[in-house]
Amino acid sequence: MTNKSLILIVEDEEAISNFISTILTSNDYHIITTKSGKEAVLLATSHVPDLILLDLGLPDIDGIEVLKNLRQWSSIPIIVVSARAYEIEKVEALDLGADDYITKPFGTSELLARIRNALRHSQGNDNSRSGSQVFTVGELKIDYEKRIVKIGEKEIHFTPIEYKIIMLLSKHVGKVLTHAFIMKEIWGPYTNENQTLRVNMANIRRKLETNPAEPKYIFTEVGVGYRMAEKVIL
Repeated sequence: MTNKSLILIVEDEEAISNFISTILTSNDYHIITTKSGKEAVLLATSHVPDLILLDLGLPDIDGIEVLKNLRQWSSIPIIVVSARAYEIEKVEALDLGADDYITKPFGTSELLARIRNALRHSQGNDNSRSGSQVFTVGELKIDYEKRIVKIGEKEIHFTPIEYKIIMLLSKHVGKVLTHAFIMKEIWGPYTNENQTLRVNMANIRRKLETNPAEPKYIFTEVGVGYRMAEKVIL
């Protein structure tokens, strides 16, 4: 199977750029590369890649500025690949519209999995297509029209707020949603319900997971937010 997807690699460290390029070409992706943030914007405009791998520490302009620029006009999936590991920087990038964030150093399998995930979201899958009324992952089934949540054949009862949170995560399956994004979507833009979110999430896990300490469906990105699993090993 040939992917044929075009990926723009924005990375100023030659060794890392070559490493990523080798991985992607050996997995049948087409690539273009640049070391410059300004050129990255031009290449995104002229080549319209299927996905962008964006380093933040660029020599001309910061990768965050590149991200802001691209998100003013483009919905191309962007995965930040950076040595910056502070939670606040991850949150900022995700809140500004990055689809994912990988911290250096990273493994080949992780990089390819994140790319496949982002491309699936971009191209649309069975759970995210407009008009789809049922979300399914593992034994979890959410009927949006009937507002029913089941694990296997057992219906699980949630409060209205808990249901809204589950529905939001499922609509963005596989993507990290920051605390700020979830709070804005659930409680509105002028709120600070961080503790309330944590309490609701604890309740959701207690009802949803066989072992809340080892979740299968909703994962915590510490200090950043939450992610709904795309696949579950039963």
